[in-house]
Amino acid sequence: MSIRVPTYQLAALQEPAEKPAAFFFLGPDSAVPHLPIDRPYRSNYYKIGLCREGRARLNVNLESYVVEPGSLMVLSPHVIKQWPAMAADMDALSIFFTKEFISGSGSFNPDNFAFFERDATHVLQLPPAAAKRLSGLLLAIEQKCHEPHAYQEEILRSLLHILLHELAPIYSAQHTPSNIIRTRSQLITAEFKQLVNSHYATERSLAFYADKLCITTKHLAETVKEVTGKRAAEWLAEAVVLEAHVLLQNPALTVAQIAETLHFADQSTFGRFFRRSAGVSPAGYRQRWA
Repeated sequence: MSIRVPTYQLAALQEPAEKPAAFFFLGPDSAVPHLPIDRPYRSNYYKIGLCREGRARLNVNLESYVVEPGSLMVLSPHVIKQWPAMAADMDALSIFFTKEFISGSGSFNPDNFAFFERDATHVLQLPPAAAKRLSGLLLAIEQKCHEPHAYQEEILRSLLHILLHELAPIYSAQHTPSNIIRTRSQLITAEFKQLVNSHYATERSLAFYADKLCITTKHLAETVKEVTGKRAAEWLAEAVVLEAHVLLQNPALTVAQIAETLHFADQSTFGRFFRRSAGVSPAGYRQRWA
């Protein structure tokens, strides 16, 4: 059995008659995709959006954000997303793209930007000047989306690179000091986090991740603790508990089904893990959402 938070593909945002693409622009004149985003979901794409009018509420990994005019939204495939409320007059400029699109034939990796990390701040309120600058860049990207050109994909990729590098200092100034990866320890930690995002449901042994990174388990544990202040085991547990939280909010799933989905030996093992990590039993947590 596999009952998981759904993962939407970029093609789901497009009209059925359109050729599937790895880049999509959503503006006020675009057809609104009919996806049940009021329920938790994942995506295979990244999103950068700027709210111009209206309000919405966005949940990312159990954190809740208010989106309003001037709000910048930065979302990656590594997070669980949900839009519980969105005003009818919501107006935003948004671009969606896959890692394959932004990388092209090179090694460019969007995950090296701090705002795409799983534990980043995913909604920022921009100063008016920054919002105006980014709005202009997003509108330029929209224009290029609708202009036939022999090198349209290359042009869009270049503009997207510019947008990401424009966002980096804005995010750093509002959130944390610049977090460009420079040391071997930071590289190991970043790669560990990416592996956790991909394998946490089936692999909860540090030895698995250490083997993937070609280092010892002790070195991995010490490195992650040094860089993040948290033990590697905590990162693993948090990823599993987050998905368990989301699944427990679905009354159609039994606790036994959730335990099987997350690859626990049985319901009792899952219950002990969840209580140890969350401080409450799965049933107790579910009652809070009843």
